[in-house]
Amino acid sequence: MIYLSLFIAFLKIGAFSFGGGYAMLPLIEEEIVLINQWLTHQEFIDIIAISQMSPGPIAVNAATFVGYKHIGISGAIVATIGVVFTSFILVTTLAKVIIKYYNSTIVTGIFSGIRPAVIGLIAAACVSLFRSSIVDFKSLIIGLAVLGILYKTKLHPISVIMFSGVLGIIIFSI
Repeated sequence: MIYLSLFIAFLKIGAFSFGGGYAMLPLIEEEIVLINQWLTHQEFIDIIAISQMSPGPIAVNAATFVGYKHIGISGAIVATIGVVFTSFILVTTLAKVIIKYYNSTIVTGIFSGIRPAVIGLIAAACVSLFRSSIVDFKSLIIGLAVLGILYKTKLHPISVIMFSGVLGIIIFSI
């Protein structure tokens, strides 16, 4: 039964989240932390951080980590299949139709409506992550430093994450 619950939770996430992993974060948080209570909010934030550092889509990585933490390797497999299942079916089914009618007013209208919604979902995820990650003045300084570094330079995100980890050791150990 737990496997079915895990599969259905991530199937819903994959089916009803458009725009990539960041747009999925509010739904992942709702399903995993609030509804099923498989993770605490802090564990969810940690898994998102790990998912961002790992190669691959954030939603797939998050599903794999949640499934593994909750059940083990079999849980990781079930959650990962759940989150990609709907996308796989939709992409393989609709690819020909979208390509054929890509320049039609209906398809153009659909994508014109979806794009701003995706930005709203990403913004909601940012607000949620900000609230739980910026817990004091020290974490605010790290967050603002990273924002400034990434805005002003072309540093690779892995370098910035490693720098932030070292900075966290220094700042939070004092």
